[in-house]
This record gives sequence, C-alpha cells and structure tokens, in this order.
Amino acid sequence: MDEQTSVGPSGISADERQWAMIAHLSALSGLIIPLGHILGPLIVWLMKKDGMPFVDDQGKEALNFQITLSIALFVCGLLIFVIIGIVLMPLVGLAGLILAVIAGIKANEGVAYRYPFTLRLIK
Repeated sequence: MDEQTSVGPSGISADERQWAMIAHLSALSGLIIPLGHILGPLIVWLMKKDGMPFVDDQGKEALNFQITLSIALFVCGLLIFVIIGIVLMPLVGLAGLILAVIAGIKANEGVAYRYPFTLRLIK
C-alpha cells in the first residue's frame, strides 16, 4: 500500500485524515482573506463530502465552529460599546485560533474532534 491509501489505527485513510486536517486549518485563511475562515472549510467540505465520510464529518464540524465563532465575534463587536467587547474580542479570536490548530492535529491523527460551545447548524 502506498502512503495515500494506507489506513491508520483509526481505520481512516491517510488521504482522508489529511483532507480533514485541511478542512480545519483552512479556517486560518481568514487571517489573510475576508471571510476565508468560513470559505476555506466550506470549499473543502463541498469538494470531499461525498467520497470521504471522515472529511464530511470534520468539514461540517469546522464550518459550524467558524460560523459560531463569527457570531461570537459579532457580539463582541457590539459589546465594544460597553467596554467588555474590547477584552472579549481578542480572547475569542485567540481561542478560535488555538482550537482550529488542535482540531487539525486531532483530525490528522484520525480522531473525530468536536469543538466546545459550537452551534451545530449544518447537520
């Protein structure tokens, strides 16, 4: 078996694990591209959801988290007018960054990662 089709201890192929990791880490494109944090996971999920069940699951998870994160950042933006948003916005952004990296690492290990405090809007 070559590396692309080898199956790890989790029973998920290396190719699926790699695409699932890309689904999570593509959210970091939002640091460069406006709305990239949503478009990255959305594109990966739409491309691979039919042929790779693990990518389907993790792509939806990444997309749901990024939508939830966007809502939280919007609320923080509104809360800037009462000062607390100034403190919360960087904390929410940092948490989003850290959780996306952790999710990418877990997906590459073949673990179906679940983000905490995420609205499951896409089922």
